[in-house]
Amino acid sequence: MPVSKDPSRRAFLGSTAVAALAVTGGAPLLGACSGSSGDDRAEGATTGKKLQGILPAFVASDVVKPDLPSKNGSGLGFTTAPPASRLAVSVPAKLGKGGTVTIMAPLWGTSPKAGNPYWTAMDEAIGVKVNWQNQDGNTYGQKLGAVLASSSLPDVVVIPAWELGGKIPSAISNKFADLGPYLSGDKVKQYPNLAAIPTGAWQRAVFGGKLRGLPMPASDIPNIAPFYRSDLFKAKGYQPPTTAQEFFDLAKEITSAKNRVWGCGDMTWAAYRIFGVLDEKPTCWRLVDDKLVHRVETDEYLEALEWSRSLYSAGLVHPDARAESGDIGNLFTSGRVWMYNADISDWYGKTVVQRGDTPGFSMAAMDYFHHDGGKPRLYAGSPSNIWAFVNKNAGEETVREVLAIANFTAAPYGTKEQRLKAYGVEGIHHTVEDGTITKTETGNNEVFATYEYVASPQQFFAYPNHPDVAEGIVRWQQRMGAFVTRPLFYGMQVQEPNRWAELSSQFEDLEKDVVRGRKKVGDVQQAVSDWRSRGGDRLRDWYRKLLDETGGQAS
Repeated sequence: MPVSKDPSRRAFLGSTAVAALAVTGGAPLLGACSGSSGDDRAEGATTGKKLQGILPAFVASDVVKPDLPSKNGSGLGFTTAPPASRLAVSVPAKLGKGGTVTIMAPLWGTSPKAGNPYWTAMDEAIGVKVNWQNQDGNTYGQKLGAVLASSSLPDVVVIPAWELGGKIPSAISNKFADLGPYLSGDKVKQYPNLAAIPTGAWQRAVFGGKLRGLPMPASDIPNIAPFYRSDLFKAKGYQPPTTAQEFFDLAKEITSAKNRVWGCGDMTWAAYRIFGVLDEKPTCWRLVDDKLVHRVETDEYLEALEWSRSLYSAGLVHPDARAESGDIGNLFTSGRVWMYNADISDWYGKTVVQRGDTPGFSMAAMDYFHHDGGKPRLYAGSPSNIWAFVNKNAGEETVREVLAIANFTAAPYGTKEQRLKAYGVEGIHHTVEDGTITKTETGNNEVFATYEYVASPQQFFAYPNHPDVAEGIVRWQQRMGAFVTRPLFYGMQVQEPNRWAELSSQFEDLEKDVVRGRKKVGDVQQAVSDWRSRGGDRLRDWYRKLLDETGGQAS
């Protein structure tokens, strides 16, 4: 899995997406509005009746029953690994016709050699040979831009949401196929695993008025969790904080620079949830007295930055976080930092590594709270953030081969298809004993997250070797899901006019400087004023027109 010392949002999203894939086996925007008018321009969003005519029908899968069902929008939970003889079958017959498909996708790690046993087994099981063009995930955007600007595209290109800047949304509309003739409405039923993908994930796969993407579903529940060392807390008799002040006081009590122990890492991402700050575009707007207000214009945004800054000012944050160096996650597992925020997948990723050497190691995610106590204000995230697109010049035979791959890769946990995709060939890439799956050295070298990017099932967490972690994550999601509300423009794939698409990019670096004390909160207020004059007010008017045309929701 990739490591980022102090990641930008883009690098962080990339790293956590692959981390989530690695530990779950599945999953963890951008001028005149087209609205629901039916025009096929790159700007605007597709909603209403036009959207409903595009979306695939939803048919829930019943081939496997989860140990922990979804509740309040949580993922599914699985705590056991059935032996191969008890795995369900979701693809009873090969849909592939023996063709070859070229796929370009990001990869965090060393790509295995062509013809390796894992890819060969997948090719044979699906009935389609895949030629992988894997690119370094950390520099994927650079390669993606060059490929999309060329006249020659692979059959399939994977594009994550964090790469949807500049002209890429327009390129998606111009260079990739409309999958509606194959998947819209009841057509999807010939691909049952694709039919079981939640509708919201498909909504975000609509670009330029057409269903162009095959999605990787995500949960509405925020993927960023505030973690704490539950074993160390228990030893000291500490309880997780329930207010921002309690967090500060606890971090102060924990911190002992002389003993090289600090209360926390940078907590800015969690602070946005604690103070009820809106998320990134397009769900960055709130309606106040009939006026759209951007997240950077809210008091909550400034308060979150000020609170994060106070932790640094008091010396409660590990020095590596201020210097933007080192790895806070490693400092957390070594006991140098007792609280930090990261993708929810870190819960398993850290636990599985640490328990081998430290059996008593335990961590947990504290429940979010409103900064002054009480119920948190959490906003739903995007229902999908990674998509696979098919070259518009691909013939029907190639499109059908791609859909055969996608239907296989979207198989749920507990099926033969998912076991092969996530763990490879039993005896070569993994072993199963007493309900626990263990990857072999060959498995660790060959079975990377590749096929998941073509399409994935509803989010799930399956940790048979650490069932307490699977249950902990799902229960946390269930509790937090009770406080999640859907913001304006939820689930909408919005293409902003190119002239304003990068208007807010300055704020990420500014936020880092402010919380670390290199700049002042007043500098943010000045940046907001500049943002308004450079196009923010006109962008607000554009979104207002979109809101009036669509009602602010995808469906």
